Amino acid sequence: MGDSNYSQQLLDHQETLPTTKAASASQNHKKLSIIPFIFLIYFEVSGGAYGAEAAVGAAGPLCSILGFLIFPFLWSIPEALITAELATTFPGNGGYVIWAHQAFGPFWGLLIGSWKFVSGVINLASCSVLCIEYIKLVLPLFSCGASRYFAVVSLALVLSFLNYTGLVVVGYTAILLGIFSLLPFILLALISIPNIDPSRWISLNEDRVKTDWSLFFNTLFWNLNFWDNASSLAGKWLMIFLESGAVLSSIGFYEAQLTSCAYQLLGMADLGVLPQCFSVRSKWFNTPWLGILVSTLITVAVSSMNFADLISSINFLYSLAMLLEFASFLWLRRKLPMMERPFRVPLELPGLTMMCLIPSGFLVYIMSLANGTVLLVSSVVSALTILWYFMTNHFCKSNMWTHFNNVGPKLMDQDLE
Repeated sequence: MGDSNYSQQLLDHQETLPTTKAASASQNHKKLSIIPFIFLIYFEVSGGAYGAEAAVGAAGPLCSILGFLIFPFLWSIPEALITAELATTFPGNGGYVIWAHQAFGPFWGLLIGSWKFVSGVINLASCSVLCIEYIKLVLPLFSCGASRYFAVVSLALVLSFLNYTGLVVVGYTAILLGIFSLLPFILLALISIPNIDPSRWISLNEDRVKTDWSLFFNTLFWNLNFWDNASSLAGKWLMIFLESGAVLSSIGFYEAQLTSCAYQLLGMADLGVLPQCFSVRSKWFNTPWLGILVSTLITVAVSSMNFADLISSINFLYSLAMLLEFASFLWLRRKLPMMERPFRVPLELPGLTMMCLIPSGFLVYIMSLANGTVLLVSSVVSALTILWYFMTNHFCKSNMWTHFNNVGPKLMDQDLE
């Protein structure tokens, strides 16, 4: 799963107009309907149908099939259960920021928010880079140099402006992108039916000198948490068709991910973690324009990183945040055992600990694959977050945005027993 709190954020921040009589009359027209919402979730979580090829190339068809069948039970289901319990127990726009704050205090709420936000923004940069990687197969002009970087930055700016025009526009654009990005796979699946050979499914990649487990697990993690990797294509016409689908899929993911990042900043401003200026919306489109602008600027800044470092940085920061999220979940169960929970994972603390240990072990393994560049990026993000916290806490206490203003239900004395 990508951003597991994304659905809650979008529902909490559906497009609304200023509260005038005229605006109230058309308010329902501006709300995001269910079909665009579903497609936005599809792009946010999956990113499209592209990506399994790298895992197949790294460890063979059998390991890839087993990985995509088993891994969701070890990772996606536990994360979904944790999200369901915490989101219903501590409802609010901040999501995981609220959870960490309730468990360990505002410092940890800010830290998990920064880790998730930066991982999402770097994801935007990797999306722009991947899009140009697809395009350069048809237009070699963008293979390297200044033209390539200009194309990456221009694409990011254009897509960010589209996001600025509103969630409704983005939602209906996601429908079109989703349909057209899936068409090549539907056609390819139909064409390949006569050539299906089930015996190939059990191949363990014996023809390779060495199985690349690092690439396999990173690809598996990436596919099931964010969006899909590049694919190996063949055939001139079919290549162009599939490349077009890949580009559209990447664009769809960019729009969904940018929406998530921008509204996360808006939610953190509502909580008082960030200055109130991040909650200001555009007069014309009612979108959080400053959140979109900041996300885009960071995206452009990190677009010069190579693709492998971008993906590794995303995985590392996301893993840090998820470890803190698991810890918050377990600690809140221990800290507030009697608190009413509209949805409760049907396990006691020992069982919950075991449920969290398996995905946590995988997160630690993913983090162990990081190189020096990734460690530097993560260290800088964490250091700046710590600096921001202590500056606002010690020097800006007079400003109301330095405090959490609404972090879920008020905890009663009996909840703390």
